[in-house]
Amino acid sequence: MGVTIVIPTFNESGNVAELVRRISAVLSATDAEILFVDDSTDGTDDEVRRVSQTADLPVRVIHRDEPVNGLGGAVVEGFRAAAHEICIVMDGDLQHPPEKIPELLERMGRGDVDLVAASRYVGDGNASGLADWGRHLVSRTSTVVTRAMFPAKLRRVTDPMTGFFAINTSAIDLAALQPRGFKILLEIIVRTPVRVSEIPFEFADRFAGESKASIAQGIRFFRQLTLLRFGKMSAFAVIGALGAVANVAIVWLLTEAGIVDYVWAAIIAAEVTIIGNFLMLERFVFRDMKGAARGFWHRFASSFIFNNVESAVRIPVMSLMVTAWGMPSPIATAITLAVAFVIRFTFHSLVVYRPRA
Repeated sequence: MGVTIVIPTFNESGNVAELVRRISAVLSATDAEILFVDDSTDGTDDEVRRVSQTADLPVRVIHRDEPVNGLGGAVVEGFRAAAHEICIVMDGDLQHPPEKIPELLERMGRGDVDLVAASRYVGDGNASGLADWGRHLVSRTSTVVTRAMFPAKLRRVTDPMTGFFAINTSAIDLAALQPRGFKILLEIIVRTPVRVSEIPFEFADRFAGESKASIAQGIRFFRQLTLLRFGKMSAFAVIGALGAVANVAIVWLLTEAGIVDYVWAAIIAAEVTIIGNFLMLERFVFRDMKGAARGFWHRFASSFIFNNVESAVRIPVMSLMVTAWGMPSPIATAITLAVAFVIRFTFHSLVVYRPRA
C-alpha cells in the first residue's frame, strides 16, 4: 500500500530533519513519500529541500506564498498533490509520533474504514504533551462542545480535534470540503460520509519551536464550528428566545388577571416554557436524532429535570454576581444566560438525544 505523509507547516524549520528521519525509519520498506505543504516565513521550505537531498524517502515541498484557508487549506492542497490515495496527515512539531504510522496503516489496510484517527482520549492514549492545565481544559472543553454539536456524526469519534489521521482520499469529495482553519478532521467527518475508526496515541512534547495555539486560532475554530453547525444550534437559540418571550407573557397574564402572585406566576411560567421548549426541540431541532435515541418519556424526563436544576443553579449565581461582585444585573443576566445556553445545548445533544448503545 503506497502512502503520502502530508505535513502542513508554519515556521517549523527546527523540526524538519528529525521528523523526516523518524518517518523514514518506520516506512523504510514502504512505497511512501513525504509531502510538506508550507506556509512559513522562517525558511522551512528551504530546510525541507536541504533535508530531501539525503533523505531515505522521497521528500517534496509545496510553499504557499498566500496561506489560503490556513492549515485546513494546506491539507486539502496536499491531498490534491499526493502521489498516493492513502494519506496520513500529521503536524510538523513531532507531537504526533511517527512511530504510530504503521499502526494507522495496518488499521486502514483492513479495508472496512475510510479514515483512522489517532485519538488522545481512547484506550491508553493521553494528551500529556499539552503545555499546561489551561490547554488541557481548553482541549477537553472544545472536544465536548464539538461532539455536542455533531452527536450523530461524532458518535464513535472521541477526538475530533486531532490533527493526526490516515485517510483514503478516493473515498471523499475534496470539492465538498470548505476548510477555514486548523481542524480539518472535523471538516472531513462532518461534510463527507466517511467510515471512521480510532487508535490511541500519546500526544508528545514539542520537539522544537513554539506552539501556534493562540486566541486568534481559538476564534477561527469557533467560527468554523458555528458555520458547520449553524442550522441546529441557531434553531436551538431561536426556540430558547421564543421560550423567554412566552415566559414573560405568561407571568404578565397571570399577575395582571390576579390569578396568582408574582412568585407563583414565575414558577408556572418556567414549567410551561420548559415543557413547550422541549416539544419544539423534538419537532424542529433534534427530529433527525429521535429514532436512535431513548424513548419519548425518557427524553422528556431528562430534559425537564435538567432544565429545572439549571434554573435553580443559575439564578443564585446571577444574584451572587450582582450582590457580591457589584456587577450590573443586565450584564450578570446576559453572562449567565449565555453560559446556560451552551450548557443546555451540550446536555441535550450528548445526553437527552444520545443514541442507544
